[in-house]
Amino acid sequence: MPMMTFPEALEDAQRYKKRHLLLGNGFSIACRPDIFLYGKLYENADFSKLSPTAKFAFEALATQDFERVIKALRDAQKILLAYGASSPLTDTLKNDADALRELLVQTIAASHPAWPGEITEQEYKNCREFIANFNNIYTFNYDLLLYWAQMHTEEGEAPNSDDGFRKQEDNYDAGYVVWEPSQSHEQNMYFLHGALHVFDTGTEIQKYTWVNTGVRLVDQIRDALSKDFFPLFVSEGTSDEKLERIRHNDYLAKAYRSFSEITGALFIYGHSLAENDEHYLKRIEKGKVSCVYVGIYGDPNRDSNKQIISRANKLISGRAPSRPLQVLFFDATTARVWN
Repeated sequence: MPMMTFPEALEDAQRYKKRHLLLGNGFSIACRPDIFLYGKLYENADFSKLSPTAKFAFEALATQDFERVIKALRDAQKILLAYGASSPLTDTLKNDADALRELLVQTIAASHPAWPGEITEQEYKNCREFIANFNNIYTFNYDLLLYWAQMHTEEGEAPNSDDGFRKQEDNYDAGYVVWEPSQSHEQNMYFLHGALHVFDTGTEIQKYTWVNTGVRLVDQIRDALSKDFFPLFVSEGTSDEKLERIRHNDYLAKAYRSFSEITGALFIYGHSLAENDEHYLKRIEKGKVSCVYVGIYGDPNRDSNKQIISRANKLISGRAPSRPLQVLFFDATTARVWN
């Protein structure tokens, strides 16, 4: 299979007016594998407050992927209900799935780098050069690394990204900023499944900030979690469940619509094209982009990469003949996102 380098893919994409980026967990892993690998999150998770069965589910599936276990538990609950199983068992499955979702949030927040200074200047420079190649940036990641990189500018230099959040005119000194549909026309950075620093209060979408409080973002997030106040986080097990959550939140729905309307070229970096994100893969199939460049990490003949390549190629057959789609592959290591 032909494999471009990232610079070659970027050069090829110059034939399109617009170039967009979709990031998966590999973006964060490339920066701090000791934190963001699934296995590391599992090792750092405190299962002590959950039922013993929640951890047994990981062992039964021989995985350390939280979202895979959450999906399996919810699927099992639905099947048992269809078979008329007793409510104590189905309730336990539901409660374990919900508890694992919260534990995932807590684990990422607890092990997250404490402040932007833990990322080196060279890492920020490399990352900003990478993301500067794209008009819009979409990420599935919940952590703060992309936000930190975008905000890490020279003194007096404005960020070249816009996440749509603004200060409130009637509450200008608040310790947070808010997102409103009417103020998001210039937005070009989207957290597709929410983020640690974004909270849905029910009446508004808030983003915690350091500049308004002088308190580190991670400390604000951990404080909120200690009070059982959870960030906007789409970690439901199945693609359909995720889409249902997205459609019922203004901020997430705007990101979904934006992604559906992009044209030109789309680069995918650090994402496995997994089934639980099928709701976004379908938007590529039904959408308007002309070419998708998919990053492959490691040996293309590895089973996990074969699955990515196979799903990427299926994007082509999902397109209407009147809007053909081209899919190309690049070596993800040559992007040198962080180093």
